[in-house]
Amino acid sequence: MRSNCYHFNVSESLSEPPALSPEAVLFEDNHLLVINKPAPMLTQAPPPVPSLEAIVKNYIRTKYDKKAGVYLGIPHRLDRPVSGVIVFSRSTKSAQRIHAQFQEHIVSKVYWAAVEGEVLAEAGVWDDWIRKIATEAKTVKAGPNEPGAKIATVEYRVLQRLPTGGTLIEFSPLTGRMHQLRVQGAWRGHPVFGDATYGSPRPFGPPAELPRDRVIALHARRLTFTHPTTKQEMTFEAPLPPYWEDIIR
Repeated sequence: MRSNCYHFNVSESLSEPPALSPEAVLFEDNHLLVINKPAPMLTQAPPPVPSLEAIVKNYIRTKYDKKAGVYLGIPHRLDRPVSGVIVFSRSTKSAQRIHAQFQEHIVSKVYWAAVEGEVLAEAGVWDDWIRKIATEAKTVKAGPNEPGAKIATVEYRVLQRLPTGGTLIEFSPLTGRMHQLRVQGAWRGHPVFGDATYGSPRPFGPPAELPRDRVIALHARRLTFTHPTTKQEMTFEAPLPPYWEDIIR
């Protein structure tokens, strides 16, 4: 269930991206790379800010002795404090086909989250109108007729009542809104552990001096999509980071 994922200080600018741990590679072929993303790591960022994109490009460049530039398509992203499974495309054709699956909501995404309080119903569906704040990386509640408002829908089921307090939930989002899972839980009194942005009072994960270097208890557990070339349905599961052991016995 748990992984010995690679760690480094993501606050520092690096002249050379750190090496990608073999354990972080969940799948690889000529068309795709599926990675277990560590937190707190940006999926994409301009150099010299460390990012998973730069690390994966360096991995491809080194492994295959690429002298020219390395193409890497990014059909989706995970928030900086979120860990888990993410797919990259190694060619423009595969990037177009995977991107289309995300746009058409064919891709199945499953997240695990440790949240505050006891979620009483064992399973259910949450629907909310939400709106992104234009000047901040934050989402707020909105009315259905409010400019910029979008519906956010997620299915959930309770996995475990945690011995440390709180609830382990499995989320299956049916829409892909910014911070959707984080805010939909928080608005019901169940913020994700460590998510101070949306009201969690509880620290989570390795200590960090800067807010941007803190992680939250939200993990992209499984990702299911169709391979862009073979047309085979594929499911990938990302092991939990080691620091989850502090809350799941």
